[in-house]
Amino acid sequence: QVQLVESGGGSVQPGGSLRLSCVASGRASSRSVMAWFRQAPGKDREFVGGFVWNGGHKYYSDSDNGRITVSGDNAKSTLYLMMNSLKPEDTAVYYCAATGKLVVGADPADFDSWGQGTQVTVSS
Repeated sequence: QVQLVESGGGSVQPGGSLRLSCVASGRASSRSVMAWFRQAPGKDREFVGGFVWNGGHKYYSDSDNGRITVSGDNAKSTLYLMMNSLKPEDTAVYYCAATGKLVVGADPADFDSWGQGTQVTVSS
């Protein structure tokens, strides 16, 4: 069982930046790969970026245009999502997810554990 707790969400103006954090607890073998997803009202949950702890491999959504960086701190068991040049369309609840499977997953079904989510609102 893996517990995930996100933080760092909030309200920001267009063009601003935010860094989200996700602290993981539980067996490390159950969180070999972690990822960020987001879900806007009325839309499906959408993959943002992922991180493979063994080796630090990062991977992103096909729609990423360099505004997003995923990173991890193994000593703190924490996954980060740095978002720059935020736009109103980035407004969503952002979720952290984990799986023990060594798969570079980008579908919600690939992940077993989820955090409660943190709201990001981009508005002037």
